[in-house]
Amino acid sequence: MEKVITLMWGSGEAAEGDALRSRLLEETAPRLLAGGARSVTVNVHDAEAAEAPSPAPGPEGEDPHVAQVSVWLDCYEQTEELDASLADLGLRTASYLVVESLYEDYGTTSHAGPRDWPDGERSPGVLTVALIHRPEGLDEREWITRWHKTQSPESGRLQPRTRYVRNQVVRSLTDGAPEIDGIVEEGWPSVGHVTDPMLFFNASTPEQLSDHVGQMIVNVEACLDLSRLRSSTMSEYLVAPLRLA
Repeated sequence: MEKVITLMWGSGEAAEGDALRSRLLEETAPRLLAGGARSVTVNVHDAEAAEAPSPAPGPEGEDPHVAQVSVWLDCYEQTEELDASLADLGLRTASYLVVESLYEDYGTTSHAGPRDWPDGERSPGVLTVALIHRPEGLDEREWITRWHKTQSPESGRLQPRTRYVRNQVVRSLTDGAPEIDGIVEEGWPSVGHVTDPMLFFNASTPEQLSDHVGQMIVNVEACLDLSRLRSSTMSEYLVAPLRLA
């Protein structure tokens, strides 16, 4: 099986969060499952997610990424149903073949218990979905080492994550797709954990906050092109999670 992620960008009526969420959950997801998708997850910037501003927004006038649909398929070439089901949404879309690492899941950190809510129900808290890029001049092997071996564990130590899904982009599947090297999904216990820096960086004093932020900046600058980083807050809907057992 292979994982394909489709990102959606837009603004205005077509990107209105709650309406877009309804269409993705009620129309798109069932169609994908009927068409052979083994797993479907929908992340969308709906009203509940919008209570937390983006940690890394794009420049003024640039459309944000407002939704993400992830599917597991027997073969990445079987995207006809995915493409057709998203074509009528009125948003710019691009699909990517990715390699997923489920680095942390619900119940594997001290910040959330194991998942106990039904498929298709909104996950607790809020998600940030970041589009990341390898810094120019940094070879891929060293980039992966810095991202996986340093940034992943250190950010887990410094921040209250409830879930962390790394998606390394293998290649784009859509003509003209924006160049992206990775798509990172991080779960947080609440909107407040994203909006309050003390909570976001596991700090109990201003001095500790400064120390944790400083450590995070060093690690992030070593593995990401911050000028191209884009992050959106989203609600997560595990419509049909992948189950291997």
